[in-house]
Amino acid sequence: MSALTFDKQELGNLEYSLQREMLATDRIGGYMSTTIVCCNTRRYHGLIVAPIDDSDRTYLLLSSLDETIVQHDQTFNLALHRFNGTYEPRGHKYITDFAYTPTPTITYRVGGVILKKEMLWIHKRTQLMIRYTLVDAHSDTRLRLRPFLAFRDKHALTHANMEADGHSYPAVNGVKCRLYNSFPWLYLQTSKADTEFVPAPDWYYNFEYQQDIARGYEGHEDLLTTGYFEVGLKKGESVIFSASLDEMGSIKTIEEMFEASIARRTHKIDFKSCLEHSARQFIIRRPGNRTEIVAGYPWHGIKGRQAFVALPGISIAQNHKEDCIDALDTYVNAMKDGMFTGTAAASEAVDAPLWFFWTLQKLEKETGSDEIWKRYGQVMKQLLEAYRKGINGGIILNDNGLIWASSYDKALTWMDTKVNGHLLTPRNGYQVEVNALWYNAVCYTLSLARQHGDTAFVTDWEQLPAKTAESFNAIFRLPEGHLADYVGEGGANRDIRPNMIVACGLPYKMIDIDTQIDVIRTIRQHLLTPRGLRSLSPRNPLYKGSQEGSPEERDYAAKNGSVWVWPLEFYVQACFDIDGDAFLPQAQEILAGFEEDIQTYGIGSVNELYDADPPYAPKGAISQAWSVGAVSDIIRMIEERSPKTVKKTATRKCGTRKCAAKPCDEKAEKKTTTRKCAAKSSATRKTTTRRTTKKVSAE
Repeated sequence: MSALTFDKQELGNLEYSLQREMLATDRIGGYMSTTIVCCNTRRYHGLIVAPIDDSDRTYLLLSSLDETIVQHDQTFNLALHRFNGTYEPRGHKYITDFAYTPTPTITYRVGGVILKKEMLWIHKRTQLMIRYTLVDAHSDTRLRLRPFLAFRDKHALTHANMEADGHSYPAVNGVKCRLYNSFPWLYLQTSKADTEFVPAPDWYYNFEYQQDIARGYEGHEDLLTTGYFEVGLKKGESVIFSASLDEMGSIKTIEEMFEASIARRTHKIDFKSCLEHSARQFIIRRPGNRTEIVAGYPWHGIKGRQAFVALPGISIAQNHKEDCIDALDTYVNAMKDGMFTGTAAASEAVDAPLWFFWTLQKLEKETGSDEIWKRYGQVMKQLLEAYRKGINGGIILNDNGLIWASSYDKALTWMDTKVNGHLLTPRNGYQVEVNALWYNAVCYTLSLARQHGDTAFVTDWEQLPAKTAESFNAIFRLPEGHLADYVGEGGANRDIRPNMIVACGLPYKMIDIDTQIDVIRTIRQHLLTPRGLRSLSPRNPLYKGSQEGSPEERDYAAKNGSVWVWPLEFYVQACFDIDGDAFLPQAQEILAGFEEDIQTYGIGSVNELYDADPPYAPKGAISQAWSVGAVSDIIRMIEERSPKTVKKTATRKCGTRKCAAKPCDEKAEKKTTTRKCAAKSSATRKTTTRRTTKKVSAE
């Protein structure tokens, strides 16, 4: 059965159709996004949203395109807009079908007229093409197309003004428009020679975006139309509308471009193929041989931490390791003084460079360790040295082997959302995930250095992991069994948050198997939901389970309750590390929920976060890179352990796939442990013979 099925009877129900949003990208930074009935409900919705220069800023040029059927001197407007609480026109009542694959397609029926609309974004060009086919008609039929222009930053709103140029200028079988001189020309063309363009510049006022209003933002804007196209169609005949930053040279070129592009489209026929398609949308190629990762659509930009966390799932898991390498090389080429720049720098995100090492560990499975060390060995050593020397005074490696990160004006960790100059969830001190990643990075670099004969580095660093592990266990392990979220000047913070699961899901671990089981049990009791992990236990008085209210309230909820998808990958990895194949049914059950969601919010993708209380409504960005990456990696874990490919985990050895019971010490004294299934909640646990562990070395 197809993964994407839509109830035809409900398409005219706005409560059904307006909450389902679609996305198409051009792979170079531009996108189209709107609802499945083409009614814009966000300021970020539009038919052409694209960069116009080498910067990371994107601009909304073409907001919407109204289609009107003209027959017997009567007009039937197929568009749908909201003005001051009222929908007008109400073209959704004519929609009889919607399909997402191979390209978003809407079918309208107006009396005896059936019109099919196929929307196609052209890859590697800022160009939207829409093919209209008159499937059936019994009288002379004309199609009128009226474009609405914005020409503004995607985060902003525009209003009627005297500076906007409402004129249209001749182009090949169409016109070109440019509301302001700082923008490039937008070429509006068609594939039929007898198409007429009627100049009729006019402002339309108070388009209303109800999703923005519901999120606590201003949600009204004015849009300018410079005129409309009109063309006659016969039964079975098609016309293609093209909007592009580059002029198409002829009608034939427009037709050939559409046919060639739609022939290359993949069919999103199941859950996995939908994720594969979604994963490709985050990877963009910029001028200057830059490959970057968009954190999420429609409003997020480039974020270093999220890029590294997402990369394995959106590239390697999709058998596109070259995308991963190109993205990593982009960050490496921008390094300065031994540290990444921009949002990938530790001064902006203390853990971002440490996620780089985790990405390399995933990449090594595809390239081999020789290639990793040859390509990135020097970078790895430079990054570690930068931490050891200290970064901007607030990030230092202390004598106890742990990273201390503190700032009162920068959001150093992923939970430190900053609103109106204040950090909502400050975590100054030793953060649990930061130090787990630090230990993993040092151990991994030491392992590669040993393999490739870098004795100087090994001699300089080999004593550190044991000190780090000893200090970590001394200050992070709580009497309750799980780990502190962070340890600051006031001592250990006991809030139950998902960050501790990272310490259980990395290749190199500092905690023994009993502590891992305690962490997993705590996660299951407090944080685990069918869609991911809550950012705070519901038993905490700070907990807020709903993503509703003002921007400040929603930002607060995001880090004090809301469910995040990306930590789920580390939960699944940790459970597999301990329970092996016994965890397969639970992992498969986790995936089942996301299969339902890909057709209810962001079509064919995984969104940013969810409400923390049932029914776990999807919220945030409709398509988020590290969410898609996490679910893709969970699929990979399951496939690796499927009956056809599974290998018995009882023979795992330290040094290959790291044993969950030990950090990374082959020489440590080994005693048998009666393992307990972490997948089961056990308030009453039988006594476990603990492994005795000497000081932890680096491999």
